Amino acid sequence: MSERESAIEWSRTHQDAALDDLKAILRIPSISTLPEYSPEIERAAKWFSDTLRNLGCESVETIQTDGHPVVYAEWLKADPGCPTILVYGHYDVQPPEPLEEWESEPFDPQIRGENLYARGASDMKGQIVAFLKAVEAIQSTSQLPVNLKFMLEGEEEVGSPNLTGYIRKYKENLTSTVCLNCDSGIMDPDMPSLTYTLRGLAYFELRLQGAKSDLHSGLFGGAIDNPANVLCDLIAGMRDKHGRVTLPGFYDDVRPLTDEERQEMVTKPDSWWLEQTGVPVLFGEDDYTAAERATARPTLDVNGLLSGFTGEGSKTVLPAKAMAKLSMRLVPDQDPAKIKKAVDDYLSKNAPPTVSWELEDLSSCHPSISERDSASVRAATRAFEAVWGKKPVFQRQGGSVPVVGIIQELLGVESLIMGFGLPDDNLHAPNEKQHIPTFYRGIETYIHYLFEAAEE
Repeated sequence: MSERESAIEWSRTHQDAALDDLKAILRIPSISTLPEYSPEIERAAKWFSDTLRNLGCESVETIQTDGHPVVYAEWLKADPGCPTILVYGHYDVQPPEPLEEWESEPFDPQIRGENLYARGASDMKGQIVAFLKAVEAIQSTSQLPVNLKFMLEGEEEVGSPNLTGYIRKYKENLTSTVCLNCDSGIMDPDMPSLTYTLRGLAYFELRLQGAKSDLHSGLFGGAIDNPANVLCDLIAGMRDKHGRVTLPGFYDDVRPLTDEERQEMVTKPDSWWLEQTGVPVLFGEDDYTAAERATARPTLDVNGLLSGFTGEGSKTVLPAKAMAKLSMRLVPDQDPAKIKKAVDDYLSKNAPPTVSWELEDLSSCHPSISERDSASVRAATRAFEAVWGKKPVFQRQGGSVPVVGIIQELLGVESLIMGFGLPDDNLHAPNEKQHIPTFYRGIETYIHYLFEAAEE
């Protein structure tokens, strides 16, 4: 039996232990956006640093930033000439609200059918644990065939505000052949896939101020403008009824889809999108499929609105303030800085003098696109084929992973985006889950990948 086969066999006989470890880290509510959960962030960082030490890693450190810490570790005992893989992941999670929509407690992992339900199960503690279990399987039966460095951050869900500074400061430690980014998924349990393009992000908070305090709408309504009304008008003017953004210059740098990409793109029927979301009909730009709209086209969306009285019953108030959270998903080759200027220009031209406004840039990242015939992609393709019995398809992903562009820019290293979440895993939503059979397949695929990477 080869070293690779021994590791695969070991992983299969230790699946229950792998699932127990995943449950253990899922019980830690490492919510990065809420300050009161900072102790839980520290607990999660310690869990991963302890796990990496137990796997034989050296130079294991929990490095503080101006926000949440980065867990760094390395294993550099492979033969000279072997590749060095920088493994990226994040251990922070989204808030679980609305809590009433969860069928079980978000931080009490529960198995229902073939799925494990908990916040972070798919995004992305399940993906990190799958890789760590692949490392454990190899270390328990032989020795890793490649060198590894780990960089696990605690701020991805808030836009990785301190990661650039961390990478700049520790750049020499992060020298590597390729970055394996586990923050990803596949198209379907029976359809392995590799992500080669990610959308970027421009996320803003728009604040409007009218009167110095809330007013009685009966006494002042009609004489004093309402910031909530103004906000709605401004947002409505940012895109048309088909979802096409109307900000000047918004589409100037958009790289169009090639005919080859459109032919290769896996397009699910409209019924799938309707079933997954529960909406009555689909929406979006004309002449594009739902898959193209959700992965290859830029968007503008309202993520939150707040103004005036929002409690039960009625209160005839004319609010003094109004606020909206706005996000724009960007595609190659759009630049978040240009998008910010477009929004500023629009507001300067269209906001009435009856209110003052302020636009805060909360987070941003560039879109990314990777080579589809690199050595790491070839190794990953063979790994998928060994487990699934067929080659993976290439996919675009609609989400944003800031670190991909950051690593490409600062370290000059391409990222292999390879994870095992599923489209129906309810990311950032109630009842997030990880499909357990795919989790186990992911462990085996990572094992194959590490051996294939050494051979490549």
